[in-house]
Amino acid sequence: MLYARAEVATPTPDRYLRQLVSHLGHKATTEQLSDQTGTIAVHDGQCTLTSAGERLVLEATADSSEGLAHIQDVVGRHLERFGARSALRVEWTHDSPA
Repeated sequence: MLYARAEVATPTPDRYLRQLVSHLGHKATTEQLSDQTGTIAVHDGQCTLTSAGERLVLEATADSSEGLAHIQDVVGRHLERFGARSALRVEWTHDSPA
């Protein structure tokens, strides 16, 4: 299983979490697990979103490098578009899960 993580600084991480889960629900399998956690799954990867203080933590997993790149692109691109006014940037690292 391949893994990537991004931490995006924002004073309203829960807002972006809800927005991503809601918006991507028409093209992906999404679930809002709580006010602080949600998931987005596409056919070849999954991303868990967690609101943590003043940051939104994104943890992407997939079985292939193509699948990981796909889920990173989908989630990262949409989050940056939604947060354009706040200049949100998603920078993925490819460490192991904690």
